[in-house]
Amino acid sequence: MDTEFSGDLFEWRGPAPFYWVALSEEACDDVREVADMASYGWGAIPVQARIGGAKWETSLLPKDGGYVLPVKQAVRTREDIGEGDVVGVAMTIAPRHGRHVETDAPPE
Repeated sequence: MDTEFSGDLFEWRGPAPFYWVALSEEACDDVREVADMASYGWGAIPVQARIGGAKWETSLLPKDGGYVLPVKQAVRTREDIGEGDVVGVAMTIAPRHGRHVETDAPPE
């Protein structure tokens, strides 16, 4: 499943101090269609995401009836984005083989 959406980058100190982008309602609907087969527990959904030239694997987390995408510091630095910026995201549900950064951004 592939989807694209835009959203504001915000800080949320939920499970960890990360910056996040909330998925659009349309993107959430797309994710819900495949959530049962993709989730590995706790409602987390593994995805491959891209903002600009930075691509990485991570997991969506459920929040307030939708989903949020964590955006790593390496991605924020590479793409020069900060809290409150509107970012465009391309995303696909990832295979369940773990997570790793696939970007040439410097490691965190």
